[in-house]
Amino acid sequence: MRDISLIIRRVWKSAFMFTALSVLIVSATQAQDVVEGRKLFKDKCASCHQLDRNSTGPALTPKLTELDEAFAIKWIKNWKSLVDAGDKTAIEAAKFSPAEMTTFPTLTDDQIKSIIAYAKAGEPKKAEDATAKVGAGSDEVSSFSILGIGLIILISIAVLVVLGRAVKMLERLILKKQGVEVVEEESLSFAAGTRRMFKNKKFVFFFILCLIVTLGSFGWMGMWNTGVHTGYQPVQPIKFSHELHAGVNQIDCQYCHSGAFKSKNASIPSVNVCMNCHKSVQATEKYNGEISPEIQKIYTAIGYDPNTLTYDKSKEKPVEWVRVHNLPDFAYFNHSQHVVVGEEAIRKEKGLKPNEPVCFACHGPVDTMEEIYQYSPLTMKWCINCHKDAEISGKDNAFYTKVIEAHEKIKKGEKITPALLGGLECGKCHY
Repeated sequence: MRDISLIIRRVWKSAFMFTALSVLIVSATQAQDVVEGRKLFKDKCASCHQLDRNSTGPALTPKLTELDEAFAIKWIKNWKSLVDAGDKTAIEAAKFSPAEMTTFPTLTDDQIKSIIAYAKAGEPKKAEDATAKVGAGSDEVSSFSILGIGLIILISIAVLVVLGRAVKMLERLILKKQGVEVVEEESLSFAAGTRRMFKNKKFVFFFILCLIVTLGSFGWMGMWNTGVHTGYQPVQPIKFSHELHAGVNQIDCQYCHSGAFKSKNASIPSVNVCMNCHKSVQATEKYNGEISPEIQKIYTAIGYDPNTLTYDKSKEKPVEWVRVHNLPDFAYFNHSQHVVVGEEAIRKEKGLKPNEPVCFACHGPVDTMEEIYQYSPLTMKWCINCHKDAEISGKDNAFYTKVIEAHEKIKKGEKITPALLGGLECGKCHY
């Protein structure tokens, strides 16, 4: 028995470490599978499937949860071969309408397992949730600071009271030792004690000082956050999903916001731009053959009848979008100057990937936003910090080429006009 105990003592630590490392490795592998699965789902499956409800194809989460993994892999690779082989489960699954599923013979077993892992795990929390958490964390820090100030004040008052009593006790002891008769003070009620306390000039001064510090802290935090609308997400008249359009369908930002690349304002796209696609794309699958209510709002705004394919100007009713990013009137911001002239510097400073539009630097990952919200604080400090840190390169940059050209003319004493330095740009005068 003693030998067995010694063996157990020698190996239990090694066994524990091995088990812990195994759990960590498996967890990390599964996490990576879910991340890869989400990307594959967006690329391959999202056009027909949703996780939690039926679309062109069935809801994936309940379907892949109930199906055997080996069957699911074979089905996704080539469901037609299963049907031709007479598999009953495959024949039953193939009856789902309205469209046949695309086969994916190029996907590996591991890739399909990643998609299954993602479907079972579900969609991770969106960026706006993370932003909300950051905001909540900031509020918690502020609340903690205020509570800390209050606690310090209370402790200070308690210390003063204790010290006051200690001083009086010492005075009595000294007087007794000197043979002086000490008259015991009568016990006072709480109200009487409070009144006496506020007659003490030192206590009143300390109380007023603490009150000023507390109110000043509240006022400073309130003024510091005035006009900062990080996370602002108003309800829009049409539930336009940037995640669907910019993320899943990979529509370039400038297709809708063409003004951002050639003018001061990014511009809100007109309904005509929406109709370029939605004259054909009507999303009827989820609504029992009826046109999507949100797409119907586009038709109503432009007076379009999808049945007769005609427009009626008398029925037009423009969409009243609610502005999300709103700078003060005295702040001048030029979109084209940043996304064209400063694109390289901004990309480098914000660490954007080559496939990410420069818009992400200020507006955040809009391709993951179901509804748009203000991602950055857009404060003066935020802008100045970027202007301090961003590294500008004059190489292959048309704007700085003009500046160098003007500089050379100045050295030669030649004529320089505002037009040479961009003085004919509309945004220089028209806000």
